[in-house]
Amino acid sequence: MIRFVIRRLLYAIVVLWLVSTLVFVFLHVSPVPVERVIGGPRATTDTLNQIRRNLGLDQPVIVQYGQFLGRLLHANLGDSYINGEPVTTLIGDRLPTTLWLVFGAGIIWFVGGVVTGVLSATRARSLSDRFVTVFVLIGLSTPPFVMALVLLYLFSTKLSEAGIYFFEAGPPLQMHFWRRMILPWIALAFLMVAAYTRLTRGAMLDVLGEDYVRTARAKGLSRRRVVYRHGLRAALTPVVTQFGIDLGALIGSTIVTEKVFGLQGVGQLVYQSIALGDTPVIIGVTLMVTFFVIVANLLVDIGYSFLDPRVRLS
Repeated sequence: MIRFVIRRLLYAIVVLWLVSTLVFVFLHVSPVPVERVIGGPRATTDTLNQIRRNLGLDQPVIVQYGQFLGRLLHANLGDSYINGEPVTTLIGDRLPTTLWLVFGAGIIWFVGGVVTGVLSATRARSLSDRFVTVFVLIGLSTPPFVMALVLLYLFSTKLSEAGIYFFEAGPPLQMHFWRRMILPWIALAFLMVAAYTRLTRGAMLDVLGEDYVRTARAKGLSRRRVVYRHGLRAALTPVVTQFGIDLGALIGSTIVTEKVFGLQGVGQLVYQSIALGDTPVIIGVTLMVTFFVIVANLLVDIGYSFLDPRVRLS
């Protein structure tokens, strides 16, 4: 187990370096000059040159890349081109909101998708299975921003007239916080619940047709024990794999949900940075998302040994 973790950490370092290099190259060959965005359309040539010198953009790209790697080795992502604040500070201020959003929605879509998928698989071709199929089709066909706008209209407009408010500010773990986050959680999780229901249902149907499951039934084991002890553990392997990927990737792709509900998270920071051409922030967020994806996949690989006894890490 220890050798496996060390090997994966070494891979993670290589992946982070490759991702940071690719993002650095792509952003520095962008056709939109940063100095033009900062200086505005009426900035003179002297002003633009001064901005480039202040930001160090007048140096050769290889020199800028060397400085970038040097800062990265010291866990320094540089300063924002727009407001001069450290990138780590900007991300650190926004990250808790996004983490609460993603992990709260993750619990909803994982639990909801697995429970619904198992019930659908164990009652295949029944009336409830057809209802689940319709739900999956609706969920997969509904973009997150549409669900967000519908929830926003129903709960902020209609229920507020009855004296019920869902957007009161408050610190985490207090009632006001839960009221503010429940709608973004539902909006973000609705599509994922449908996808995980379909994934769990397919995996469960495959597992329930295996020889060892039929043998367990022939031995007289109860239906509940066969389904949840023998079938579900094996069926969860692809579901957990997808969950690790989605959970890490969504940390940097919650722009729409945060925008609709006015949450000041990493998604909003990415949107603003792209619009303003703030290269250090974009690179910092990209590396952060890559890190979370790597960590999530590492935890998934370790979890395999608990879900499936046939898996051994070495």
